[in-house]
Amino acid sequence: MAVPAMQQNLATKVELHIECKNLLNKDALSLSDPIVVIFDMDNNTEVGRTERLSNTLNPKFGKAIFVDYKFEEVQKLKFMVYDLDNDTASFSDDDFLGSMECTLGQIVSAKIYSTTMSNTGKSSIMIKADEVAENNDAVILSFRATHLDKKDVVGKSDPFLEFFKESTNADEWYKVHTTEVVKNTLKPTWKPFSIPVMDLCSGNLDKRIKVLCFDHDEASAPDLIGEFYSTARQMIETDNRQVEWECINPKKKAKKKSYKNSGTIFLTESRVKRQYTFLDYIFGGIQINFTAAIDFTGSNGDPREPTSLHYISETTPNEYIKAIMAVGQVIQDYDTDKLFPALGFGAKIPPNNEVSHEFAINFNPSNPFCAGVMGIVSAYQNCVRQVQLWGPTNVSPVINHVARFAETAKQNPTPNVQQYFVLLVLTDGVITDMYETRKAIVKASHLPMSIIIIGVGEADFSDMQKLDGDDGILKSPSGEPAVRDIVQFVPFRDFKNSSPAALTKCVLAEVPKQLSQYFDMQEMPPLNRKF
Repeated sequence: MAVPAMQQNLATKVELHIECKNLLNKDALSLSDPIVVIFDMDNNTEVGRTERLSNTLNPKFGKAIFVDYKFEEVQKLKFMVYDLDNDTASFSDDDFLGSMECTLGQIVSAKIYSTTMSNTGKSSIMIKADEVAENNDAVILSFRATHLDKKDVVGKSDPFLEFFKESTNADEWYKVHTTEVVKNTLKPTWKPFSIPVMDLCSGNLDKRIKVLCFDHDEASAPDLIGEFYSTARQMIETDNRQVEWECINPKKKAKKKSYKNSGTIFLTESRVKRQYTFLDYIFGGIQINFTAAIDFTGSNGDPREPTSLHYISETTPNEYIKAIMAVGQVIQDYDTDKLFPALGFGAKIPPNNEVSHEFAINFNPSNPFCAGVMGIVSAYQNCVRQVQLWGPTNVSPVINHVARFAETAKQNPTPNVQQYFVLLVLTDGVITDMYETRKAIVKASHLPMSIIIIGVGEADFSDMQKLDGDDGILKSPSGEPAVRDIVQFVPFRDFKNSSPAALTKCVLAEVPKQLSQYFDMQEMPPLNRKF
């Protein structure tokens, strides 16, 4: 089913501001007249171009280039600088001054991204990214009601509210929020709720809002008590005054001339709260710490055999390597030192040949860091040749390992640095410590942490789906619910015939939301960021 245009989530946009220094001089009687053209390397299309500046080797371009930003994708860009000598559309007859390739992630993760251009000696390019301003605010609303109609034969009513925003098409409404049910009362007070302004009214404060009041019934459809209409502006710009509406039941009003209303609904509080985006935190200098955890249990098969999931081929990377590279190539742009811990579980390890579910794959527990994504791959290839695959598949130790660092960052934060942790778990089978894993995940949901689980091979991963909160809130064995969804599970086999970018996009799509949600719950704005 197609999603109505006003309900689609639009990609975040960033604007790029560009400067160059020490450009080559290609003009005989004056200086170069530079222009920068940006290309999307994946689609081989032009993203945009700056204006042409005359007679300068150190241009500071005023025109910003707007680009859709998607954290979950590796967005490769190429910056081409030309000395523009004429007004033709092609650059084939213009002088080439230099080029630079990078990812959009590298640009937004740096306060100012600066590098030397290729084949140009000392020529350099400097790029600054800013998020395009949109209404990212949320509004916190509190409602109560009095003298609602009695709908239940035994008892009073069990009222709740539903909120709808008006479509651009006549007589179409989109539901944006439902309150909780308040049992057995004609004067309910509902809990305050927060809703993004864009969700409430698509950013248009004069858009009409319809509110329906229902009586909840367990065994049948809810009964309409009444309704009222307002606007987002009336709800938001209250000047700290209580606002009230008559709750009208259209059928009762049409039947009875003496009908007045079915109660009164009051807006008792309206407070606007700034909603910080993922890019707000990136521009604020947040450090994303990436850890990989690899399953070395016996069910993967003998690594010396080509049928093994851990078989190291000279020509074709196995699924473990493909998954590490797909996720790591995005995450590494947001880690300043590019040093990543890599853990293993489920193997007998040297020198004592004891089973471990939490070991450094470089066999250096005091320094488990690998240099870059390829460092993880190299350590993995070396490790698989030295360990004895064993079991069982216990995942909770590596979750708790990363959670300890996330707990330290939460309780004893580094001054002027915010940190977030992403754990990538690669496993081929059913988790055998599901009880402990559920408990560990619920505990980690309180921490600055996300967990990505990629199922490798053809095993039954149905239990893994239960850890992903997309279909309901995960609960610990004791019944404690996770405070937020922090797990994304993806079976690698679904992407065997797709590009690595498709896997990366699916795996990382939820991380920006999870990160922003955590810091919002902690009421922690981005550091080093002026608004």
